[in-house]
Amino acid sequence: MNKIVCEDVLDFAKNFELSNSLENSTFLITGATGLIGSSLIRCLLALDKQVKIFAPVRNLKKVETLFDASQIEKVHFIECDITHYDYESLGKIDFIVHCAAPTSSKFFVEHPVETFEIIMDGTKTMLQLAQKKQIKGMVYLSSLEVYGETLDDSKAIDERFQGYLDPVSVRSSYPMAKRATENMCCLYAAEYGVPVKVARLTQTTGAGIAKDDNRIIAQFARLASLGQDIVLHSTGESARPYCYVTDAISAILHILLNGGNGECYNVANELTYISAKEMAEFVCEKVNPDIRVKIEIDENQGYAPPTKLRLDTAKLRKLAWQPRFGLQKIFDRLVLYLKN
Repeated sequence: MNKIVCEDVLDFAKNFELSNSLENSTFLITGATGLIGSSLIRCLLALDKQVKIFAPVRNLKKVETLFDASQIEKVHFIECDITHYDYESLGKIDFIVHCAAPTSSKFFVEHPVETFEIIMDGTKTMLQLAQKKQIKGMVYLSSLEVYGETLDDSKAIDERFQGYLDPVSVRSSYPMAKRATENMCCLYAAEYGVPVKVARLTQTTGAGIAKDDNRIIAQFARLASLGQDIVLHSTGESARPYCYVTDAISAILHILLNGGNGECYNVANELTYISAKEMAEFVCEKVNPDIRVKIEIDENQGYAPPTKLRLDTAKLRKLAWQPRFGLQKIFDRLVLYLKN
């Protein structure tokens, strides 16, 4: 395991205060080869609470590039399509964390039908499984993109806010599907008593990001580590908070164990709220003073419309969760990881 990833996982295990509530439990985790899914598996194993993990994946070869042999031995990885698998063979399941979903803006634009169907069909499959297995709890990973467009950041956005989403925009395939599946979670909780909660994650990053992670915070950290100038292909007006991956894992588990059924929770570090342009300037000033910011507008990148999403996390913090990584620490860890 990468040294920085290992340090983060051990730090999580040392500081996570709800570990006893997970002892001897069985998890089903989708999206196990993504940043959050793979980090969740490592963190659960590091707690050393005899947790059993089932992880359906599309490609077992990718698993071998992400996990150590000792970790692979402890997890039941299953190569399959999550919508076409006989989960009865797995026996008892206590918790489901549904992380699997497309994450690339380019994919949303080039394959909008597939984007919508993957999100809807996968979530429905997990909700039906949760109902059938009578599980203890489920977390569905949603996105701050459900809030749509807003340029007024004078007030923090709580879970009741809804901004504008264009229903006939191809790029809306992702946020519209996330809105629809959040509603599906609410319906399964209300009608069938499924103990599902929704984690609305802001952009989450950290040690363990993929080499081709194209989100701006990953791009900026990569450029800083290489000593290369930052080139913005938009005005950099959009703003949001960020979250370090182990903070996000802690939040997901707090929501799983203590959140309200059918409820949604913003997951972010409010203090990291920043625009893309301001972040680029921050990196040049605080992370690598030898690089500069350049602006070269390109309208064909598939970016979401400009929006300012200052998230309110009061609801999550009532579950006794607190983030531990500010913007400087996030970049410090990312740059160390990329150099390592």
